[in-house]
Amino acid sequence: MPAVSRSFLVLSLAGLAGAGVAAAAASAVHDEAAPKIVAEPVAAIDAPAPVSSSSSQSTPTGDGFYPSYMPMNGLHRPATTLFVKCDASRAAGKEVYQGRDGDSLYGRAEGGFEFVYEALDGAGKPCVYPFAPWMPDIVGSLQGTQYILRSSIPGRRVTFRSGDDWAKVNLRLFQVGAQRVHFEMRDIELDFPAANQPMGALHLEVVDTARPGLFTAVVRRSKIFGGKNAIFVPSGEIMLYVEDSEIAGNVGTNADQEHATYINGTLVSHFRHSIWRGQRAWENSASGHQIKDKAYLRIYEDVTVANTPNGAPPSAMPLVDISAFGFTWANGLHIKRQLSAQEPREGLVDLRTEIAYGPPDHYPWNLLVSPDWRMPAAPLTALDKVYVSAFFNTTVESFRSEPFVFALRSQGNALAADGIEMLGGDQTTRAQQRIVSLAFDTEGRMQKVYAPGGWTYVNPQLPPESEWVTDRDKFIRHALGLIGR
Repeated sequence: MPAVSRSFLVLSLAGLAGAGVAAAAASAVHDEAAPKIVAEPVAAIDAPAPVSSSSSQSTPTGDGFYPSYMPMNGLHRPATTLFVKCDASRAAGKEVYQGRDGDSLYGRAEGGFEFVYEALDGAGKPCVYPFAPWMPDIVGSLQGTQYILRSSIPGRRVTFRSGDDWAKVNLRLFQVGAQRVHFEMRDIELDFPAANQPMGALHLEVVDTARPGLFTAVVRRSKIFGGKNAIFVPSGEIMLYVEDSEIAGNVGTNADQEHATYINGTLVSHFRHSIWRGQRAWENSASGHQIKDKAYLRIYEDVTVANTPNGAPPSAMPLVDISAFGFTWANGLHIKRQLSAQEPREGLVDLRTEIAYGPPDHYPWNLLVSPDWRMPAAPLTALDKVYVSAFFNTTVESFRSEPFVFALRSQGNALAADGIEMLGGDQTTRAQQRIVSLAFDTEGRMQKVYAPGGWTYVNPQLPPESEWVTDRDKFIRHALGLIGR
């Protein structure tokens, strides 16, 4: 096993423990020297009104640390903090508060809120609340507001368990515009096995965002099960960061349109040390994906994705469905596929081009083939001028030898009348494509790393001017810098 593959978990834990920058060398094909993979820690800030640091050398610990690209300045303490008691709430079947109660809000909150749920019951056991969390309607200006749901004891999950078919956490923010807003959920388990009505067990219903505004969402040490999608995020000026969490699946009934996680055309999705599983298959349908992610920039670090059954046979679809447009950087992606009732769809990670997601200004270049672009003779010298996905240390466990792991689809030459669906991908040439995918040290049960077609490279020796793609933070700065973020 290559050095980076063996040491990735150690590097990740060292970064979380404050060991600073960790690095290791990857082995290339034919024993050539492969580029160095840098696993840098998340930058430190101060809570509860955090300010991000631009230093990649800072030492992260605790809940007050956020990715350096996520600007956390200008946020205010929530105007309302409510403490929810465990035993009294369980007896009442609804929230019972210590001191100020929810009725004092008249069902509405202004200036942000923080719900703190008592972590332990009277017997000292983890608290299980037999209902879904109550969320007030949000009114007034949103600028600088924070919305926080957390356990009273960091690292001790509280569980919300409900058989209601509408059970969910639904943050509803409309006409956000150019305002700066933040949401956080820490040490929370959502267990909603019958919730087939909500768009997401965690539904971040944040709409009408506009530059230079930004909505950020952070999920730490949480577990989410239920909803048509366990997590659903709409398009817009949105960044999502998930770490040390388990996305345990969805319970929707229209599985071809529903997924364990559905990230629309957002700015960033960043997943660390987390697992996705339990996408529900549906009768004779091939079903949905564990991760359907159309963010402009996707960062996956030590992420496991498995088509574990969820009340039905495993999904037959590719486990990860992401957009070929924009940028993807993955280190330590672990894919586990079980036998499905239907014939498995080929591929495990699908880099798709059939639909245009997100606002047009999320993309620096035309999504359709264009007369002003032809790939140069040495494509690896032009990585700063194309959409790039880079996969390091991917591992595959499957019931079969997979025909291939990654598939890179072709750009089209026209849009349908809806302005979203892309046409003509089968009519364009390789030279017209402005997308490159790279894979380093892919291991497991597979016949090939890539499906035929597109600009794809396995264990390439990168020229010096292109080695920035091997460094996570440089990759992030390049991608976001292209669109002024």
